[in-house]
Amino acid sequence: MDYDRIDARILEIVQKNNRLTSDVIGEMAGLSATACQRRLKRLRSEGIIEADVSIVSAKAVGRPIQMLVLVSLERERSDIIDKFKKAIKSSVEVVNGFYVTGDADFLLYITACTMEDYEQFTRRFFYENSDIKGFKTMVIMDRVKTGFAIPIEPPSED
Repeated sequence: MDYDRIDARILEIVQKNNRLTSDVIGEMAGLSATACQRRLKRLRSEGIIEADVSIVSAKAVGRPIQMLVLVSLERERSDIIDKFKKAIKSSVEVVNGFYVTGDADFLLYITACTMEDYEQFTRRFFYENSDIKGFKTMVIMDRVKTGFAIPIEPPSED
């Protein structure tokens, strides 16, 4: 996946605000709107831009309880890992899930309406899964920074 300096500028712009029109993005990047649209289409089709999303306040939509959960599996077999990844993807409570190295196998970001709802989730999602050795919950006290922006380094010109 190659990108040039102009693509890097477009990526910086859309990470800050993906609601800008191609006219505005093009003007900021030194392109016509049509050229900007072509580049955006290519960046999406090549998977450099994975998704265009809005960050929603969990609290504003009635899910004020937020947790980070470290999950350890009983065994690290590919079928067990794949099955747990599938469970993560199908759970609406799990906002983000990461397969990680270190003391745990997975790190999950989970939201809930109440602690009682989270308890019910843990019974259903963790305790009923015999492949899970254990999990450790950390309740988020304050969301200090939220986003998905990746630092973009313009490619070196050879």
